Amino acid sequence: MKYFIALIFIVFFISGCSKEEVKFEAFSPQSFAFDIGDRWEVNALVNVRGFAQKEADGTFSASIKFSVDLITPSGKTITNIFKDSKETKQEEEIMDIPLEVQFELDSTYPMGKYKLLVNIRDNFSEKTTEAFVEFDLVE
Repeated sequence: MKYFIALIFIVFFISGCSKEEVKFEAFSPQSFAFDIGDRWEVNALVNVRGFAQKEADGTFSASIKFSVDLITPSGKTITNIFKDSKETKQEEEIMDIPLEVQFELDSTYPMGKYKLLVNIRDNFSEKTTEAFVEFDLVE
């Protein structure tokens, strides 16, 4: 009976000390547009966490690929208006990665509320997530 109680204690202790897996997710999306004369410069930032990491020789690495779809005020979707990837390496575990978006819209885009759909893929785990963020084109 002592062995059974000790075994149960060890199992609970080990499970309590195990690292909880963080869900792959996007958070804190932000976006804004600057009028630069005959064009608009659109900037956005989305952070991700919960991605897979590889560790070798004391260096942690992560690999993220992302693309952005633009949804106009009329509801039309322009796919892949921006694409990029982010490779990060550092000597300690990586907590989150900021994904920066920057592109221009010409004067043919009407004033109004736009949405960005950021499609994000963790290249190591092949998990995906997405984030929506809005911005306005105003005179």
